[in-house]
Order: sequence, then structure tokens, then C-alpha cells
Amino acid sequence: MIDLKGLNPPQKEAVLYGDGPLLVLAGAGSGKTRVLTHRIARLIDEGVPPWSILAITFTNKAAREMRDRVERLSGEMGNDAWILTFHACCARILRRDIEKLGYKNTFTIYDADDQTSVIRQICKSMNLDEKQYPHRAIKAAISDAKNRVLTPEEWMRENRSDFRNQKIGEVYAAYEKALAANNALDFDDLILKTLMLFSEHPPVLQAYQRKFSHILVDEYQDTNMAQYMLVRLFAGEKRNLCVVGDDDQSIYGWRGADLRNILEFEKDFPDCHVVKLEQNYRSTGNILDAANQVIAHNSGRKEKVLWTDAGEGEKIRVYRALDERDEAAWTVRSIEEKMKKGAHAGDFAVFYRTNSQSRVIEEAMVRRGVPYRVYGGMKFYDRKEVKDVLAYMRAVANPDDDQSVRRIINEPRRGIGDSTVEALMQFAVSQDMSLLSAVISADETVLPARALAAVRKFGDLMLDLTQAAIDSPAGEFLQVVLDRTGYIEAIRASKDPDAQTREENVMELVGAVAEYENQAPEGGLLGFLENVALVTDIDNMEDRPEAVTLMTIHASKGLEFPHVVITGMEEGVFPLSRAAFEDDQLEEERRLCYVALTRAMQTLAITHAVSRLLYNQRKNNAPSRFLDEIPRRLIQDEREKRDPFKMPLPRPQQSWPGETHRMPQQRPASQTAAQPSSRASASPLDIPGVSRGFGNVTLPRAQETNTATQALFSAGDRVSHRIFGNGTVTDVSAGKIRIRFDERGEKVFPAAIAPIKKIEG
Repeated sequence: MIDLKGLNPPQKEAVLYGDGPLLVLAGAGSGKTRVLTHRIARLIDEGVPPWSILAITFTNKAAREMRDRVERLSGEMGNDAWILTFHACCARILRRDIEKLGYKNTFTIYDADDQTSVIRQICKSMNLDEKQYPHRAIKAAISDAKNRVLTPEEWMRENRSDFRNQKIGEVYAAYEKALAANNALDFDDLILKTLMLFSEHPPVLQAYQRKFSHILVDEYQDTNMAQYMLVRLFAGEKRNLCVVGDDDQSIYGWRGADLRNILEFEKDFPDCHVVKLEQNYRSTGNILDAANQVIAHNSGRKEKVLWTDAGEGEKIRVYRALDERDEAAWTVRSIEEKMKKGAHAGDFAVFYRTNSQSRVIEEAMVRRGVPYRVYGGMKFYDRKEVKDVLAYMRAVANPDDDQSVRRIINEPRRGIGDSTVEALMQFAVSQDMSLLSAVISADETVLPARALAAVRKFGDLMLDLTQAAIDSPAGEFLQVVLDRTGYIEAIRASKDPDAQTREENVMELVGAVAEYENQAPEGGLLGFLENVALVTDIDNMEDRPEAVTLMTIHASKGLEFPHVVITGMEEGVFPLSRAAFEDDQLEEERRLCYVALTRAMQTLAITHAVSRLLYNQRKNNAPSRFLDEIPRRLIQDEREKRDPFKMPLPRPQQSWPGETHRMPQQRPASQTAAQPSSRASASPLDIPGVSRGFGNVTLPRAQETNTATQALFSAGDRVSHRIFGNGTVTDVSAGKIRIRFDERGEKVFPAAIAPIKKIEG
């Protein structure tokens, strides 16, 4: 029997509630992870098979923490539960069954750079001006379409009267074809293709519905339409669905999160049980009081009041700066004051609404010699040298991945220029083959002699690496890649002043593979590459780096710090000017303020400037209305310490010259922030049991499948290879072809790119 002594009464109620739908409204810092993990452990303790429990989170870090806690509570049995992110869960399902959709299970997961590269090539071929059709905007539109479960055809039907969006729809259609040809999925596809798999192959869905007897979902307020549909499908007729979330922390509407999913859970499941977690274990009473007062101004919410028995704590310090430089100087001084009293740099976080605000703060940190780091800067896996080496591994794992092959074909430099690559691409298109197959198959009719020699050398290298990957663990294979490509030597030979750092980054990648193999010995090369593709910023967040953390408020979600400074609390900055006149957007900005306030554990400071230079324009800004919503009894006015006239804080009602405030119209209590029309009309997929429609979906098909390739050869066939000569096929299975060559011994090739020809007769 698991020990429930450490739980408060509402937590215990949520853990012990039996079968059927359960909504846990968990306020900030209220111990929701403890509730989820104890509920899983309780189910296992009562005889529910661990493998029949599916717990879905949004970050790998959260999933790891949940797995560790469940293992501590339930022992090794807990390891069998599916505790994964949405994307990792779907990747696992697709690795098993995606061939039913015409893809190979060796698919690559494209990152943002890969996506942009594909879009850039498509726009170039369509002669679309990047100024009119920014690649980033197109990528965002495609992501939005996929999150709303819209195919290119559905997107264009929805935007039939909008010429620009029609063009974006054409790019979307070409993008899908390009991904299919590369046997690649983007991040959004992991969920979308899983929905399509379930829609087109009901027995697969039914198998998972039979498998999972209990579904638990963390951060339910952040789910988009596709994730909502996936959760409903998993729940099936058993309806043992427990969702945990906080509507007051729904801050991702701009990327598709649908607040209605949590606000209308009781409509979707009229018989659901609701538990509110309101006791906070993170912040002081004054901080919580401020947060409660601010969020109470939103009408579209489930009412909750956070409380703590930890005491009131210090008042919230509010500093009215003359300008952004004065604000930054005060922020750094306030941090230094606490560090002199024993606080560590890693205990502090400075928040801002937009990234552009960080520059002046960084400069102030540098001037005062205060160590800092910008959270969300260049990620490890985004560094050129890391992406280069990963591209070699990806190209071997998925030979159809033209993006990776293009990246490495002349990296390190081997005399293969852009014109040669272009000729190879044209040859690949004409022969309906991948770029790597074109590299291996090219002859004198395709390339001039000098270019052909360089290309053949690269092709031989890739064949060697493919052979090496067959039976090697991922770590050993990575060493083979580094040895045979000469990548490290090329870095050392370069005149790059950052050469040592780049080499260290590659060695860090070697360490990352070793760490992965310790955690998942059976994962192999594909498993490691999938793990890399699913890593997010927050997964790389150290618990307490010895430096002040600078970050946007959005990036702070899910984190906590002993001391927090929120900067730029002004109208037009926070809330953003574009949100001031839209009730729904303003309510999301207020939720963002609530998130910022509730990250602070011990002390909280808020700054705002009378004048601010932002986007190369200087403006006079009134204090934020959110600041006005914090009662004065909770505030310590920092200007009073140095201003003999004790100039009061300007209130929004005392508008600065040229500034007015439009408060949102209050709506009846029965209405919510989002007043949707029926959700049923938003999606083209049609899956029984989910009330949002899918129509007939035409899937992009991969150009070839392993099955089709394997059908060309059988054991006993005599074949010819350009390098290894003639041989006899000894086995064709599991996507591989085994050949015993007359003079070079036995070799194994992936069926998809086996560079062999059958000898007839």
C-alpha cells in the first residue's frame, strides 16, 4: 500500500478517485506532479498492469521526473507504464505502424531548420518573393494547419477567397510531398499522422484502446485540437481519463492551445468529478495574494484562490525607472544586494515580455560583472558542428533524407560544389530516386569526370558508414563517423577562432550518445536520433546554474526561482499593445502575468519605465494595468526610498499624455474568454467517438517502401555491385538484403538504397 500521509485532503481525493473521467484543477505550485505520480502508483498497487497506464506530458523533463517518482513509489514495475510526451508517444506508435500510411519506419523527424530549408527550396521553385511570403510565416501557417488537423486541401478550401493563403496552401501541399519523398515527418506530423493512422486503420486504434485502461494528461490547458482529439481517442469507451491542468496558466493560444479543452471538459464528460488543488507550496502569501488579485479580473476561468501556510513574506518591490537603462541598472543592483547577503546568482531570474528587452539588461550585467545566461539562446543541438555530425547519422538511418545528405555532401569540404549538387538533384528527380541513390548511381553521363570522382568517393564513404551501422551501437557508430569523415581533423585544421569550442561540442555529442545508451541500451541509432529530435529548451534547463537567468515569461512556464524580477510592466509592453483592444488576447496576457508572478518563491520585484526605447522608437508608457490590479498594501514603492517628494506610482486611471486605457468589457459569468462556435466543424478527420469531423483524407505516399524494394530480390538471385562486384543474395528480410560477394565476402545493405542490379539469366 502506498503512503499517502504527505498529501493534503484534495490531493488525496484526486489520487484515490476511482474509474471514470476526472478533472484536477491544479493551481500554480500546488503539487500536481505529486498527485499524478501517486495516482499512477495507486493504480499499480491495486493491480492495474503498469503497461496499461498511459501518462502524457508536454516536456521530456516532466516525463523523466514522473518516471523517476513512479519508480520510487512502485519499484521496477513502474518502468512499464507509458510515461511520455505527446510527441514521444506518437513517435513510438508510428515506428511500429507508419508503414500502413506508406512511410518507412526509419523516418527522420525534421527540426525547424530542416523545415525552413524545405520551404525555402519550394518558394524558390515557385518564384515566391520572401518579403511577401516570409519562410517563417509559412512554417507557422503550416504548423497551425496541422495543429488544427487540416490537410493542404482543407486549408485551401478554408481560405478559398484569400489569394495569399491560397499560395501558402500550395507551398503546404508541395512541402508535404517533399517530406514524404524524404521519408520525413516534422514535429506536428507526429500527432497528425497518428490521428490519420487511427482514422484509416481502426484496428490499430482499437488495439491501443484495449491496451490502455487508464489515461492521465498533464498540463491539459495547453492542448491543441490535434492533442485533444488524440486524448479522446485513447480514452475510448472506458473513459478512465484523468486530466490535470490550470486554465489560469493557459498562455499558448498563439501557437494553437485551445483553452476550451479544459473549460469545457465538463461538457465533454458531464459525469466527470472535479477536484481543486489550491494550497500552494512554492510562494509566499503576499506573492499569492497579488497573483490572485490579478487573475480575478479575467472572466473566462474556473474560480480558484491560491493560499499557503508559509507566511506572508516580503512585500513586492516596485521600481519606477526613468528609462530602460535606469531599469536595468536597478535590476542588477537589487540582485547584487541580495548576493552580498548570501544569495547565489543561480537563485535569480529576470523576466521580460519580449526578447528584444534583454539587450540592455545584458549590458548592465556585463558592466557590473554579474554572471548571467540567456535561457532559450542557441541550443546545443542547433550548433553547426553538432547538426553536421547528426546529419551523417540521420542520412544512414534514413537514406531517403535528402536534407541531411545535402548538408553533409561537402562537409567537410571534398570538392563537391553547388552546381554538382544541383545536377545530382535533377538526376534524382528524373530517375525518381533519393539524392543518396543518385550519388551512388551517377556516372559520366550525369557529371564531368572530376566532379564524378569526388561524388563517388562520398558515395563509397556513405556505403561504408551504412555497413558500419548495421551491427554497431550508436556510440561506436558515431566514433566511426568521426574517424572516417575526418570531421574533427577538419575543425582542427581550420582557422576558426572557435575551433576548440566546436571540437568540444562534438565531444559533448559523443557524451550525449553514451548517456543515452546507458539510459536506453536497446534504443540504438534510431532511438538516439528520435530522442534528440524531441528535446526542448526546458529539457536542457539546469536545476541551478551559477548565473542569473534572463528569459521571456513564456519560457519561464514550469520553472521556479527564489528571487524573480519582472521588467517592462508597462502598457504597450506588457500587455502588448496589440492585445489591449481584444478581450481574449488581453485575458491571455493577464494569464501570462499570473504565470510570471507565481514563478517567485521568496521575493518578487517589478519594474517599469517612464520612457523606453524599443524597436528603435522611444515612447512614454503608462504603468501596466496589471500593476494597478495589485493592491497597494502588498507593494513596497522603491522610489520612496530615494525621492524626498515621495512621488506616488502613476495609476492607469491617471493616464499619461496621449495614453488611454480601454478595460475589457465584463461578460456574464456564464460566458468564457473563448466563445467558440461548435468545435465539430474545425477539422477534416472523422473518427468515431470524437465530435470534431475528419472527412476523407488523402495521405501523401512515400515514393517507395521497403516491401516494394524487397520484392525485387529473393534468396539465390545473382546481383552486381559497382564496388564489390558480383555476388549472391542469401537473405531478404527486415528491410535488409544480405549478399555474399564472390571476392569481398558477405555484406548487408538497407533494402531502400541497395546499390545493386540483378544479373539476368
